[in-house]
Amino acid sequence: MAAPRVKPATYDDLLALPDDVVGEIVDGELVAMPRPRPRHSAAARRGSATLDGYDGASGGGGSRRDGPGGWILLIEPEVRWGTEVAVPDLAGWRRDRLPRLPDTASVEIPPDWVMEIISPRTARHDRGAKRRMYARWGVEWLWFVDPDARVVETLQLRDGEYVLKGTWGDDELMVAEPFPLAEVPLAYWWGD
Repeated sequence: MAAPRVKPATYDDLLALPDDVVGEIVDGELVAMPRPRPRHSAAARRGSATLDGYDGASGGGGSRRDGPGGWILLIEPEVRWGTEVAVPDLAGWRRDRLPRLPDTASVEIPPDWVMEIISPRTARHDRGAKRRMYARWGVEWLWFVDPDARVVETLQLRDGEYVLKGTWGDDELMVAEPFPLAEVPLAYWWGD
């Protein structure tokens, strides 16, 4: 067990990490994790692709222009809020809160929606300290995607706590807030 830090981690501590890790500052603690496994990355890419119709100013964006638009969706953005820094696997902002991408390396507005892809190395952190941080930030929707268990859990923030709204698995067709018009074929996310 590591000795407790005398002072909270800073952004300079984060910048000093090697390039082959992802770093975050949660509850004043510097958390470093290795780059994700290929299954993790594939789930993130496929998750982004199935929600592509929501990305864009109007009428979608990217390769699917049949969605409602209204969101900015980013893969692994750095989000800074106060002294905390997170790198969610996928995050989304309603365009009324983030009308355009910032010119900075970080987004300094908490997302409206976050997808965390769970792995054995990150599950405790994602479901614990990071979940509590997202609640403090006011992130309304949090999805946990577990490609090993082939399960997606969707949670909504209510009175400062996350409430489970739905669980889908295996090859189900998921329809979930805040993207109710997206039919998500989970078998595609798992690589089937």
